[in-house]
Amino acid sequence: MTNSQRTYGNRRAPLPPAGSLADGVPSPRTTHTESEPPAGRRRDAFFDNAKYLAIVLVAVGHAWGQLLDDRAVETAYRVVYTFHMPAFILISGYFSRGFDLRPKHVKRLITGVIIPYAVFETAYSLFERYGNDNPDHGITLLDPTYHLWFLCALVVWRVTTPVWRTVRHPLAVSLVPAALGSVSPQIGDDLELQRVLQFLPFFVLGLMLRPEHFQRVRHRSVRLMSLPVLALATATAWWSVPRMDLGWLYHKAAAEELNAPWWSGPLMVSGTLACSLLMTVCFFAWVPRRHMWFTALGAGTIYGYLVHGFFVKAGIYAGWFDHPALREPLGVIGLTVLAAAVITLLCTGPVRRTLRCVVEPRMAWAFRQDPAAETARDRAGESAEVRAPGEKVAV
Repeated sequence: MTNSQRTYGNRRAPLPPAGSLADGVPSPRTTHTESEPPAGRRRDAFFDNAKYLAIVLVAVGHAWGQLLDDRAVETAYRVVYTFHMPAFILISGYFSRGFDLRPKHVKRLITGVIIPYAVFETAYSLFERYGNDNPDHGITLLDPTYHLWFLCALVVWRVTTPVWRTVRHPLAVSLVPAALGSVSPQIGDDLELQRVLQFLPFFVLGLMLRPEHFQRVRHRSVRLMSLPVLALATATAWWSVPRMDLGWLYHKAAAEELNAPWWSGPLMVSGTLACSLLMTVCFFAWVPRRHMWFTALGAGTIYGYLVHGFFVKAGIYAGWFDHPALREPLGVIGLTVLAAAVITLLCTGPVRRTLRCVVEPRMAWAFRQDPAAETARDRAGESAEVRAPGEKVAV
């Protein structure tokens, strides 16, 4: 987060067994219970593991973001920020391959992304107004609070999915708006469109991937090669602390807004996206493939993603992050463990059951019902298209 935020091909392969869609970190919902998925729709432990580990890094990164006066902490922060959201976005694209504008998909987009965004954006605005004693802080759905930008982006990306599945060379095409965004400061902050554009290539790449691509990154040789890559990334991050603005990793501003010449925007965006892709591959290489103690938590990462910001903001409002102990190594380690523990608890069943009414509302009353017509459309669509996953946002 920036300092201001510190204040707070034509042939389609079938999808793998159901994994979550962001959202993250945060979308259609299944009608079956998670404990008893129907035959043929078993969840892939790899993706649930990846989402859980990534959401832990999101929470830890947001905690570290309050301690960036320590160079070692900022180095770790920069390393994490090169891949944790790109990983979520890529998974979101991968599980959006079957999205189109059929009514059932639009309904899931509304209930799984748009409604949670509206609810939590309002809640965070009220928390800022009353929790931070800031009566002038208004409520707006056009200026996402903190981490909620991802839900805005996911709506735009999902709606444009049919475009990316139709055009030739979609990844190359997606790089054009990403580059143009980096030279267009006039875009402004509405709906975090800079991030929507600059992170778009990762979503499009996810749309293009097939199950075998994820199999390849899990080879032992890839894991071994990732070790020197991580060492190099850490050294580069340490070197970059006094030399490169963090805004380049956030992808939320144009080059001129980062006090750089306009022509450096496309170069830096291309370079940082390439580094993010490499680090994302390294991350996936170390994600366990088997069922782990935390695998089930991967289905609830959208809950942790949406709620954990209240804890970060509460810490900021109360001045907890100013405590001298957090400037000591043991203090940083303790904060890291605490952040991981809190986000883990927020992904558990009791939290999910409590908040399901706002995170995954059914809202059947809000939509027109035409079962015969919709069933016919679904059958026609699924015979020609890859089946849309019936899961939650990949966050």
